[in-house]
Amino acid sequence: MGEPLSNPPFGQADLSNCELEQIHLAQSIQPHGALMMVRESDGTVVQASTNAAAFLGLAAPVLGQTLEAISAGLAEAVRPHLGDPLDTIPRAIRCRIGGRLYDGLLHRPPGEGLIVELEHAGAAVPLADHLAKALQAILAAPSVRALCDEAARVFKTATGYDRVMIYRFDEQGHGQIFSEQREPELEPYLGNWYPASDIPQIARRLYERNRVRVLVDVAYAPVLLVPRYSPITGRDLDMSLCALRSMSPIHIQYLKNMGVGATLVASLMVGGKLWGLVSCHHYVPRAVSFEVRAVCELLAEAVATRIAALESFVQAQAELSVRRLEQRMIEAIAREGDWRMALFDNSQALLVPVGATGAALLYEGQILTTGDVPGTPDLREVGAWLDAKPREPLVATAALGSEAPELARLAPVAAGLLAAPVSNTPGEWLIWFRPERVRTVTWGGDPLKPVEIGDSPTQLSPRRSFAKWHQLVEGTCDSWSAADLTAARLISDTVTDVVLQFRAVSVLIAQHQLDTVRSQVVISDQPAIIADADGRILLCNPAFDRLLPNVRNDLARLDDLAPLFANLAEMRQRLRDLTLQHRTWRGEVRLAVGDGDAKQLLVRADPVFSSPGKVLGFVLLFMDMTERKAAEAARSRFQEGVIDRNLLASVRLDPKADHLYRTLLSPVVENAQLAALEITDGLDTARMAEMLASVQASVQRAAEVLAHLASHSIRAETQPHDPRAQDAHPNDARVDEPSDDPVAPPHPIRPRDVN
Repeated sequence: MGEPLSNPPFGQADLSNCELEQIHLAQSIQPHGALMMVRESDGTVVQASTNAAAFLGLAAPVLGQTLEAISAGLAEAVRPHLGDPLDTIPRAIRCRIGGRLYDGLLHRPPGEGLIVELEHAGAAVPLADHLAKALQAILAAPSVRALCDEAARVFKTATGYDRVMIYRFDEQGHGQIFSEQREPELEPYLGNWYPASDIPQIARRLYERNRVRVLVDVAYAPVLLVPRYSPITGRDLDMSLCALRSMSPIHIQYLKNMGVGATLVASLMVGGKLWGLVSCHHYVPRAVSFEVRAVCELLAEAVATRIAALESFVQAQAELSVRRLEQRMIEAIAREGDWRMALFDNSQALLVPVGATGAALLYEGQILTTGDVPGTPDLREVGAWLDAKPREPLVATAALGSEAPELARLAPVAAGLLAAPVSNTPGEWLIWFRPERVRTVTWGGDPLKPVEIGDSPTQLSPRRSFAKWHQLVEGTCDSWSAADLTAARLISDTVTDVVLQFRAVSVLIAQHQLDTVRSQVVISDQPAIIADADGRILLCNPAFDRLLPNVRNDLARLDDLAPLFANLAEMRQRLRDLTLQHRTWRGEVRLAVGDGDAKQLLVRADPVFSSPGKVLGFVLLFMDMTERKAAEAARSRFQEGVIDRNLLASVRLDPKADHLYRTLLSPVVENAQLAALEITDGLDTARMAEMLASVQASVQRAAEVLAHLASHSIRAETQPHDPRAQDAHPNDARVDEPSDDPVAPPHPIRPRDVN
């Protein structure tokens, strides 16, 4: 195929380098609309699609003209938005040019002028009752599977496409048709997988920015922009947010090979990442109005918010089980002086949160197991393999035999494993196992043959055959989910804490083992202090010293700790209660010394008893609360209001549109509040702030889209529909069929949409 190009320009990529094709720099549009770029200082059109004048019914070219000269109605519609931030969500307008109604979208690429995209106005879409019902149906879905099934039904009703699929990505970027609604005569795609290479990374990034993409006619002839380069920047125009942007010729060929005539794709963003797509296919050309696309974006935001809530709920349930396990371990230490039996006395408590069939603890040369696990010699070999890997908080693999061929023989009980170190000592691991699951994966075409050669070796095409291709997968287990990883991390963190505390207690119980155990405490990453029964400090490990990098104190007694923390009087009282009254202490403290912002710490201080009333000493453990505080701050900000209280006041709507807007906004906010409740109930503080911010951003975006949609709908009701405007291609046999569901537009996406 020759040497691959680096970042090939739009339309010049082949199958060897399409991953790098600059698809956002298309410099052409689809012909069902017109594009103009306006220099905002004087309102002059400086770049336009070559069809602009004809599409708008103008006698003279638009280049060099002002918007006012082109149409007073267009200028009047654009003028109020000139000062708006238009770099994230395009603003919708409606105007009349030469007696004909047009829908428009406005946005502003970095460093460029104002982009105005115009399409023929579509008929009004009824919103109030039926959109609210769709949102309530999404809110009521009890599981991700049920939600996706409902979403496919809602999108098919709202758009009228022949096929609607909910397309879900896995950890490797491969996609599966998770749910599907289709016309009865069409072949089902439900359950089919498609390789990650079908959707280049650059296309995935565009899906994150431009949430709804439409291809009206796969056989369209692209309309070029003139001049070729932007007169403002001298570069190719960044068309990332352009609704009319041409699509990659490789993608067009892919769709043609599938027999698809038109597509609509909506992004599902969960936790700031592309979770999946709503992919709609039609088998003849099909145009959809701005209002239908806006409804699709609003529904996609609601579906993504509900996915976040449902996934957080599942994770929260697993985390609750972890906390119960932790409590049993703490009770076992107090009752029996050992924690290991509590970890293994109930196999379900250790296995279910992680979804494993077996588990093993390698600790101080001993091995404890539950469920189905390899034999002891094999477990020691697994431990040695883990020790040889770079140190990580979690090691997860669903194909152990591929990563360690010498362990492939363990597949019947250990095709995959999830492992966490329980200390910094080599050979000490908590490991979960899953057995091999031999299964057949159905691909939508041969994933190993994405390219086909035409009449000559230079003629490359995306695969032409999309017949189901079955692959027998052996030697692997089911992939570990994000919830599995979170539960494993929480269990391992708990065990690590218990191990450290248990070893600290051993310092006080067995002096002859002091040197050995001291080394274990010293190398721990968790700050710890050990003191004797009189409060004399025996050990401050290096992790504690790192909390105070520029303060070298000769800490002799626990009382010497008090000046290092804010609220000196309370700290002294707490330490006095610990040493004199033997009161256990759990609380938050803030360092008063050290570099930068004072750290907030969680203190766990316990007296160690050799017998009732007999104290051997004290163990103090510290935990950095920075991450948790950030999560709590995010939770607090969210609880103050799902949406900015000024949002409603900032929306410029007439009373009728405002009433419609507030009515439809209510289920959107309710959906977000429920998602936030599930997220903030979870114990994974590391992602809480990110997930809450994602939900709030989704509500903000949905509210803004809804405001445009409500205003647009009211205007459409008060302005007569232009009978010349067509909502669907004349070849669409189902254009004028009535719909039983009023959400459907008066005129009526197949799974491989890449930009």
